[in-house]
Amino acid sequence: MLLTKSFITLLLAGSMLLIAPTSCKTSTVDDPAPPAQQHTLIKGSLIGEYSTDQLRSRFTGASTILQIFIRYGIKAYRLEYTTTNTDGKTVTASGALIVPNVTTAAPMLSMQHGTITSDDDAPSNFRSSSEAYSYGSVFASQGYIIAAPDYIGYGASKNLPHTYENQNGLATASLDMLRAAREFLSNEKINWDKRLFVAGYSEGGYATMSLQKKIEEETGNEFNLVASSCGAGAYDKTAFMNHLFTQQTAGVDYINRLYVWVLLTYDRIYGLNRPMTYYFKEPYATLIAKDGMNASINVSLNLAFTDSFKKAIVDGTDKEFIAAVQANNVHDWKPRTPTRLYHGTADEIVPYLNSQNAYDAMRKRGATNVEIKPVPGGTHATTIIEFIRGTYEFFGSIPS
Repeated sequence: MLLTKSFITLLLAGSMLLIAPTSCKTSTVDDPAPPAQQHTLIKGSLIGEYSTDQLRSRFTGASTILQIFIRYGIKAYRLEYTTTNTDGKTVTASGALIVPNVTTAAPMLSMQHGTITSDDDAPSNFRSSSEAYSYGSVFASQGYIIAAPDYIGYGASKNLPHTYENQNGLATASLDMLRAAREFLSNEKINWDKRLFVAGYSEGGYATMSLQKKIEEETGNEFNLVASSCGAGAYDKTAFMNHLFTQQTAGVDYINRLYVWVLLTYDRIYGLNRPMTYYFKEPYATLIAKDGMNASINVSLNLAFTDSFKKAIVDGTDKEFIAAVQANNVHDWKPRTPTRLYHGTADEIVPYLNSQNAYDAMRKRGATNVEIKPVPGGTHATTIIEFIRGTYEFFGSIPS
C-alpha cells in the first residue's frame, strides 16, 4: 500500500503508456448536468507550469525511459472545495488538478491515491514523493486532465482524522473534488470533453470502487462515467475481516498497522469508542492505546486479538462492530460502467478474495461489463505494473 517514488517510476517504465487520448477521442454525448447543480469549489491556485523538458528532467537513472512518455507540457493546480465529513459536517478539502497543454478537448481521469501516512504525499502538495507529482504528471502529459483528491485528513483538511477505508468518506470527498474540478475547468475555459474515467490502486482501488458506486447510484446523469479500473482494493470487508480473524497473516508490523488503522477508524466513525483492551491482548492493547496505528505488532494479527473479541465476531454476537464493517462493503452491487478488477493472486496485504468475491457478486447480479484480471503470483507491490499497463490499454479501448 505504501509505494516509494523510485518504485513508482520503475513501475511506470514497464507500463507502456502509448495512448494519446486527446488525438482521437471526442465526446458524442450531451453535456452532463451544468456545474450549477452542485457548487463545491472554494478556490483554485496555480502550483506551477511545467514544459516537456522540465518534465523529462524529473526522470534520470533507472527511470530515464519515462522521458519518452512525455508528450505535452502540463499545468498543476491546487483546488480547495467543500465536502461533507462522515459526521455530517461541512469541511474544506483539497486536491490536485493537472491539465495537459493541449488545444483539443481532453478527457478527465479521477485518480484516487493509495495509502499515505505523511501529508507531504498529498496530491495537492505536489511534492516529488507524491503519486500526483510522479505518475500523475506523466499521465497528464499523455493527454488526460487528472483530478487527484487528497481525501479528508490531508491537504486543507490535514487537521482532521483521515477516513481510512471508509466508503462514504472516500467517495464523498472524491465526488466533490470532481464537482470542484468541473467548476474550475468551466471558469478557466479549459476544454474538457466531458468523459470521465476513474482509477486507483490499493486504498485508491477501494476509493475508486466507492466513488463509482456513488456516482452510478446517486448522481443520475451528472457525469459521463465511461470506464473504471480498480486495483487490489479491499472491497469485501466482511470476508476480509473473517480472514483476519481466522487465518494466519504475514505478521509484519507495517502491514498490521494498516489493519489496526482500519479498526480504529471504524471504532471512531461508528461511535463504538471501546477501550483497546476489548479488541487486543496485552501488550498490544497498551501499545495501540499509546501509539495508535503506529504501534508495532509483529505477530499474525489473529494472535493479537482477544479471545472474547474473536469469539464475538465468529459467532456474530458483536453486532455493532460487524455492522460497521458491513457498512463499508462495496463488492455486491451491479455496475453499469465497464469495470476491470486487477489483483495479484499472492497479495500479502489485501487478499485476492476481495476482487474475486466482487466479480462473482457483480456477475450474479447480471453485470456483464465487469472483468477480473488476476495476476498470477503477483504481490501487492508487483501487481501495480500490470494494473498501470492494463488500465491504460483498457481506457484507450473505450469508444468515444
